[in-house]
Formats: sequence, structure tokens, C-alpha cells
Amino acid sequence: MSDAESAGLLAIYLNDHYAGATGGLELFRRAAKATPNSADGAALADLAKQVEEDRDALARIMTDLGVTTSQPKVAMGWLAEKAGRLKPNGHILSRSPLSDLLETESMLLGVLGKTACWRTLRILAESDERLSADRLDTLLERAEQQSDTLEELRSAAVSRTLLPRPTDTLTKGNM
Repeated sequence: MSDAESAGLLAIYLNDHYAGATGGLELFRRAAKATPNSADGAALADLAKQVEEDRDALARIMTDLGVTTSQPKVAMGWLAEKAGRLKPNGHILSRSPLSDLLETESMLLGVLGKTACWRTLRILAESDERLSADRLDTLLERAEQQSDTLEELRSAAVSRTLLPRPTDTLTKGNM
């Protein structure tokens, strides 16, 4: 493969991740706003800030590599997040009890994708001096911490949403 072909593929790859980061950031912001006065909301607000910083870091990496941001792809990432809100969840105008769980799983998948991107760039940093291995190691460590936090939030959402409550069991037992 020629250098030009490789550079073209890297540009597509990075733009796809940037578009995904744009949609993911919208999801993090929306989830944080849905539960503003709770521990989950505070954790999600902090994660949203980190995800924005990570997207900015990706933009800087793209600039360092001479990759132009594809605005149509960015718009598609933003629109995809908005379209993801339109799902039959049994609630037309309000959040479903499943919203926290499904959104946390979506955010976790996004962070796992971002982690894969940082790992890819970390491999490239071994032979491309335009990439900082130390900075990528820091981004990887933060992504792993984000995954841990999201898994805790996801597990709590499972317990709140899908596990029967003792009062539910007693009520059904008395029927």
C-alpha cells in the first residue's frame, strides 16, 4: 500500500471516530441533563466534560497528522444521536425506565470504540513522530477509567430497572 493510500485510510478512520465522538458527546450531555440532581447525573456531567476533552484531543491529533475534519461526517454523527432518541420505548413524551440502562450501554460502547482508536494511534506512534505516545497512554488510561465508571452506572441501572423490588414480589405473592 502506498503512503497516500495509507494516509487516505487513516483520514477516513479518524473522521469516522470524530463523527462518533460528536454523537457520543451529545448523548453524554443529554444523559447528564436528564438526572441533574443525582450522583449519576454528576458522574455523567463529569464524563461529558471528559468526552468533550477527548474529542478535542482527537481534533488536535487530526490536525497534527494533516487530516481535515469532514463536516458532513460530523453532522451525520450529530444526527445519528438525535435519531437514536426516536425508538418505541413505551413512552412518547417522557423517558422510559429503560432509558438509563440503554443510554449507559450506548455510552459504554462509545468509550470502548474510543479506546480502540487510542490503541490504534498508540501503535502508529511507534513509527510516527507526529503522535505523542505519552499523550495517547494518558488518553487510554482515562478511557479505561471512563469504562469503569460507566459499568458501575450500568450495573446500578440494571438493579433499579430490571430487578424486582421486594414490595413488587410481596404484592404479586398476595394476588
